[in-house]
Amino acid sequence: MLNLVSIYRWIRVIKMGFKSLWLHRLRSLLTVLGIVFGVASVIAMLAVGEGASQVAQEQIRKLGSKNIIVRSVKPSLEQKATGQRSRAIEYGITWEDATRIRSTIPDVEVLVPNRIIRDVVWNTQWQIDGQIVGTVSWYPEMRQLQIIEGRYFNESEVLSVKNVCILSLNTIARLFPNGSPIGRSVRIGSDYYKVVGIIEDEGGVGTSTQTQSFLTQSAGNNLREEKRGSIQSIQEGMGRGDNRKATMTTPNYRVYIPITSAQKRFGETLVRRTTGTFEAEKVELHELIVMVNKEDRVEEVAKVVDNILQKYHKQRDYELTIPLELLRQAERTKQIFNLVLGTIAGISLLVGGIGIMNIMLATVTERTREIGIRRALGARKRDIVIQFLVETIIMSGTGGLMGIGLGLFVPYLITYFASMPTIIRLWSPVIAFGISAGIGIIFGIYPALRAANMDPVEALRHE
Repeated sequence: MLNLVSIYRWIRVIKMGFKSLWLHRLRSLLTVLGIVFGVASVIAMLAVGEGASQVAQEQIRKLGSKNIIVRSVKPSLEQKATGQRSRAIEYGITWEDATRIRSTIPDVEVLVPNRIIRDVVWNTQWQIDGQIVGTVSWYPEMRQLQIIEGRYFNESEVLSVKNVCILSLNTIARLFPNGSPIGRSVRIGSDYYKVVGIIEDEGGVGTSTQTQSFLTQSAGNNLREEKRGSIQSIQEGMGRGDNRKATMTTPNYRVYIPITSAQKRFGETLVRRTTGTFEAEKVELHELIVMVNKEDRVEEVAKVVDNILQKYHKQRDYELTIPLELLRQAERTKQIFNLVLGTIAGISLLVGGIGIMNIMLATVTERTREIGIRRALGARKRDIVIQFLVETIIMSGTGGLMGIGLGLFVPYLITYFASMPTIIRLWSPVIAFGISAGIGIIFGIYPALRAANMDPVEALRHE
């Protein structure tokens, strides 16, 4: 019986709260808007931050959490005067470096040597400034890249120096806008390469006896499995995305060919000619990806690799990238980013709470006589406190629910119009609503106590 009486009393208090707010509905609505926009901004800003962080972490994961990426870096040299011929600059990692790393470090599971050359790629009247990647047959598995259509070149084609190639998605969008390129050819320099496959885009990053020996030894480490997809749906998706602004950097139009073909067709000395001068560079390998058998050994192996390279390189003409460290750094950055965004959005909630407190203080002044009458009829201080707290909680709770609806809708608009990925985690609306309810209680306590502490006699005299 006591429980039923308590429930009835609470229902009556809540009804009175709604009735009191409805009498001044425009004022109540304007007060609630501060909470609405505060909650919506919390959810939307966290969604934007989460989406940006997810994209960054996904790009890093594609580099491989168990990989160590060693890249050749051109040393800084004084430029010679215009008109003088420059000797070939020799720098970077070599096949011997790759052999030493594999034979010295037992934790190394597989290596991927790459040569990267920039050249014009042609398909009849279509052309692009492409990035020619000479690599091995197990490259997609090391970089976690999916074969969209066709296949990747195999070890036999690498060893026999075949003119075959695989195009990235953004490359076929420029060179083959009207259909699948499988079975057709592209021209690089004076040589033609048959297109045997299409691979997804990567995120922003004569055969010598020595090369043949390395490839033969590494053949057993081939990790590749063919994956097939529908090229038509991919092209349609890229067509829809042409007008979007999701990426702010210039895409790399990549063409993958066997590393043996890259060595034979382009040689090890690359020449760049300008007016009156030319620059020659001799680089055996532009990139070497080292895969470690255990993730917890990556950082230790990276130190060993660095020590080996330091021993045989007079100058530091290489750099090491450890995706695992980048991933951890990205996660830390995400936490800081979310904290900053949440704090900024939380300030707007604080402003909304101050607005509620201001209105409730004005309401207490307006309802002084009502408070005096209720106290004269036997209402306790607790009843007055509960009445005004209920009203503030109703305002903040209603604003919180409206803010959640708006906060879930805003990220959709951002993704649709700005092509920015947004991710709404379940905890963000829950936290935002909890903060709004808490603000209602905190900022409603003082007005409620002020109303409860009024002298009933003085309140009855108030006009």
